[in-house]
Amino acid sequence: MEWVLQPWPWYIAGPLIGLMVPALLLLSGKTFGVSTSFQHLGAMCSPNSRLPYLKNYDWRSNQWRIVFVAGIVLGAFVGAQYLSIEPLSFLPADYYSLGGMIRLAIGGLLVGFGVRYAGGCTSGHTIMGLSNLQWSSLVASISFFIGGLLITHVLQF
Repeated sequence: MEWVLQPWPWYIAGPLIGLMVPALLLLSGKTFGVSTSFQHLGAMCSPNSRLPYLKNYDWRSNQWRIVFVAGIVLGAFVGAQYLSIEPLSFLPADYYSLGGMIRLAIGGLLVGFGVRYAGGCTSGHTIMGLSNLQWSSLVASISFFIGGLLITHVLQF
């Protein structure tokens, strides 16, 4: 049981994540990506929306996305609470302040805009798009990486 409680090395966790892409595609014919679940929730919660983004989305045929995201959340909770040597907190302590909440809100808006503008999230483009040899996913993945480096090393957030 000790090996489950420790972080797994990249050479085990990476291939497992990578093998999830063809498994999902071969077993269900579905592509991997998380950001579309927000479109799904929006279309489901506002079925009479006039926004083409929500109006033209058939949420009934994509119910699996909600189950997929719920599984991610449940798996993260179980992993953090029960499969760690010490349980992890939801956020670092400095985010439980007004300044921290403002940073989270601004970051969430920027990520949401970026996901919509890029046509998908980091997992969708980097894991699924690159495995399908999509040029737009290569450009998006490089942009995600550069943006992360800029924020981390230049702006030092």
